[in-house]
Amino acid sequence: MSPSSPASAPIATDAHPSPDTDARVVIIGAGIVGCSLADELTARGWHDVTVLEQGPLPAPGGSTSHAPGLVFQTSPSKTMTEFAAYTVRKFGSLEVDGLPCFNPVGGLEVATTEARWADLHRKAGLAASWGVRGELLGPPECKKLWPMLDETAIHGGFHTADDGLARALLACRAQMARAEAHGARFLERHTVTGIERADGRVTGVVTDRGTFPADHVVSAAGFWGPVIGAMAGVDVPLLPLAHQYATTERLPELAGDSGPHGGSPRVSEAERGGEAERGGGVESWREEAGRPILRFQDRDLYFREHFDAAGVRLGIGSYAHRPMPVDPFTVPAFDDALVMPSSLPFTEEDFAPSWQDSITLLPALGASRVAEGFNGVFSFTPDGMPLLGESRELRGFWLAEAVWVTHSAGVARAVAEWMTDGRPAVDIHECDLYRFEDAQRSPAYIEDRGAQNFIEVYDVIHPLQPMEQPRPLRTSPFYARQQELGAYFLEGGGWERPHWYEANAPLAEGLRLPERDAWSARYWSPIAAAEAAVTRERVALYDMTPLRRLEVTGPGALDFLQYMTTNQLRKKPGAVTYTLLLDEDGGVRSDLTVARLAPDRFQVGANSGSDLDWLLRHAPDGVQVRDITPGTCCIGVWGPLARDLVQPLTRDDFSHEAFGYFRAEQTYLGHVPVTALRLSYVGELGWELYTTADLGLRLWDTLWEAGQRHGVIAAGRSAFNSLRLEKGYRAWGHDMTTEHDPYEAGVGFAVRPAKGDFLGRAALEGRSEQTAARKLTCLTLDDPAAHVLGKEPVFVNGAPAGYVTSAAYGYTLGRGIAYAWLPAAAAVPGTAVHIEYFGQQVAATVAQEPLFDPEMARIRR
Repeated sequence: MSPSSPASAPIATDAHPSPDTDARVVIIGAGIVGCSLADELTARGWHDVTVLEQGPLPAPGGSTSHAPGLVFQTSPSKTMTEFAAYTVRKFGSLEVDGLPCFNPVGGLEVATTEARWADLHRKAGLAASWGVRGELLGPPECKKLWPMLDETAIHGGFHTADDGLARALLACRAQMARAEAHGARFLERHTVTGIERADGRVTGVVTDRGTFPADHVVSAAGFWGPVIGAMAGVDVPLLPLAHQYATTERLPELAGDSGPHGGSPRVSEAERGGEAERGGGVESWREEAGRPILRFQDRDLYFREHFDAAGVRLGIGSYAHRPMPVDPFTVPAFDDALVMPSSLPFTEEDFAPSWQDSITLLPALGASRVAEGFNGVFSFTPDGMPLLGESRELRGFWLAEAVWVTHSAGVARAVAEWMTDGRPAVDIHECDLYRFEDAQRSPAYIEDRGAQNFIEVYDVIHPLQPMEQPRPLRTSPFYARQQELGAYFLEGGGWERPHWYEANAPLAEGLRLPERDAWSARYWSPIAAAEAAVTRERVALYDMTPLRRLEVTGPGALDFLQYMTTNQLRKKPGAVTYTLLLDEDGGVRSDLTVARLAPDRFQVGANSGSDLDWLLRHAPDGVQVRDITPGTCCIGVWGPLARDLVQPLTRDDFSHEAFGYFRAEQTYLGHVPVTALRLSYVGELGWELYTTADLGLRLWDTLWEAGQRHGVIAAGRSAFNSLRLEKGYRAWGHDMTTEHDPYEAGVGFAVRPAKGDFLGRAALEGRSEQTAARKLTCLTLDDPAAHVLGKEPVFVNGAPAGYVTSAAYGYTLGRGIAYAWLPAAAAVPGTAVHIEYFGQQVAATVAQEPLFDPEMARIRR
């Protein structure tokens, strides 16, 4: 189990009261998220909680009312896995009239292709990394769990015994009852018509049946989120899409068969009377299914059992059809005729191919037919993750949107912690409301990416795989030159990012590199090795434009940044400082480079839009924080010959004595004004050179022409990642997050408690590298031909003990490098561990870091 396993977090009943118990909270939406949040808030002592619902309770007609209830915990995202794990634990502890709100039938994912079978091995590794119980099974074992399976059609399956079916409406009822017992109230048939505000804060919610004053308003309206957001003047970038769900006729093959868990089906009066779910005519109140939820992802299908008094049917969900976007502004509320607004008419022609695919896996279905079906509406965002957090533009207005039943209770706990304690206990940067760039918020972008996320729900996605549309969207001023050099672009944050250049292919000829497996060879080229070598031996140009740049100015800028960050910034202009943003509990929110360009002007190198949001929220009057990324660009010039390239272009002294490491100068290179920062994230001599976007192409051409005599090349992010790991440089969001403190993450050197108070300082008192129970640890792979990519489990003495964060092949060292979170007792140089990569045991050894140039001689020459 990983050091931060999801298995140990308490459910809401164990929460501690928050001191702000008089806060008035209005939650919009009584679906599974709204009900879960009301329960979590009231368990923490916030009693003045009102939940407004436009439909009837307990089945108001949103996505919750027709959700099939599947809960598969394992995800490439540790955060999403933790959300799902908490949902399993919490719903497993709830019941209504003796009927549990969660049925742990387990999950079974089967592979009908070699690619999927390999992916299930990778998924088994993810499960081990995040603390989820699972095992790979051969075809006969899969057939024991699902006798209808054609075992000759599959390579095997991945079985997760603790996954299962959430009874969403029962869970809503159970949590409503608990929340009401703590003072909450739930009001049905209240349609929200407006959000009141004053002085930048929310003050109330207007409905067709009255106005409700509020200090906090949470939009948990599901696919109606954009409608509520528009009332508040808050952007909600999600796309509602219809998803097909059908049920078969009753199947004699399953009748009387209790399944692997034993017992016979039970239909309770609570479900007959209280959880009659109406969706396109489908009578889908749930019962004790006995078989695992079956996923046939090679055909975008899943199957679950439904029991009623007359027998057993199969429910079949399909993502195989065309995207069916829905305009949330045109979807009505639940009307008196009990027409469920989230359940659209079933389109049989879209489902026909999926029915045939179902028969190939489960041949007995050939004697049956689809009895009923509907197209149910769910929410998708441009990256497939939820939208969580408080609006900066309208304080007190929160989003808990684009959340499925799978993650509902976990999300609700995180938002409740955020509201009552000021921060969630788990890292939520992947779900942060401000993670999207402005260019990613257009309606066209949201529709394109949301639809593609629907298509790819069950696809095998490589961690580097970009979406193909809309591209290119954001390009640096050097884009035309990069194309001429044959750049291979991947995408991040909307930016086109070169990973290597085909122009450098001749440099890779004759290189002796270990052969890669098909997975690690995707989105990789041996050219990266050549580019890394040239960076170590000569000089290379790196496009660093996508890295976010902020400008902080004003008379109070220094005091503001001193309080917000951990390192000492009270230095003369020209100083550059590596520092951290912490939250109140000492977790690493981000790492920054801060250049003091003038007494009241700083340039801050940040990681994401969330950093900008964090600083803007805390900035006092008189301090301006501005994102200057779109109007600027940056080239990293790195390598032993970097000074030879740059010095002839300027009249200023770029010698080490005159322009030392972690210094900044504003100068000219040729005709181009630049801000030069003596920094290096590849472990070599060099500078980051910044200028305005209009002069970017001229800067590139100036450096390119001057560098020809020195053998300059353009190099990409693939080489960059290898070089930075050889040097031991951390990547925030991968290697460290808010779940880690600086001493655990190995960046305690950037913390200066003696400088005075700063945000998070009090929480770090008494902590040190010596007290850390876990550590970010450098591993080298014993076999020079071995590869891992990240998120694989790490085993110590045969038991899972941690997980890989970043990994790359170290071309200078001639072996693979991995950074991993491990217990401190195992993070001792020389300790033998192994990493599980697609089911294979890869031997590795804890190494002393940094692996390359520990004396810093190459950077400081």
